[in-house]
Amino acid sequence: MATAQNVGIGFQVGDPTGLNLHFRNSSGGMRPDILFAWDISEGDRNFFFVNVHGLWFNRLSASAPFNFYYGPGGFVGVRKRKRENDSDTVVGFSGNFGLNYEFSRLDLFVQITPRLSIVPETAFDVGGGLGLRFFL
Repeated sequence: MATAQNVGIGFQVGDPTGLNLHFRNSSGGMRPDILFAWDISEGDRNFFFVNVHGLWFNRLSASAPFNFYYGPGGFVGVRKRKRENDSDTVVGFSGNFGLNYEFSRLDLFVQITPRLSIVPETAFDVGGGLGLRFFL
């Protein structure tokens, strides 16, 4: 059960940009992480998706709360093509690798997320960003 200061709400700026929910102190050491993301470009495509990961954290310093994290996940989203005036549902697998620094109620992070779309076509993409979370 999520308790005070275990639920983080924040944002990521990058490719993609989005809102983030993060749950720390989960059972088994794995922390669920959800990114509600969008990529609205001036080009031909707009994209909205939800990316869910299970993350494991390894402390990099005994004296500071600096961590490396990693974990598998998946995503589902909608991609809209402006020129053709149509959209596709996109489904795939992803991974997440990052570094974070945990303050008392703040978490500053940078991450990279490779993604493999399997529906409607097979395609590989890499995203990532810089973000900040506030723990309630």
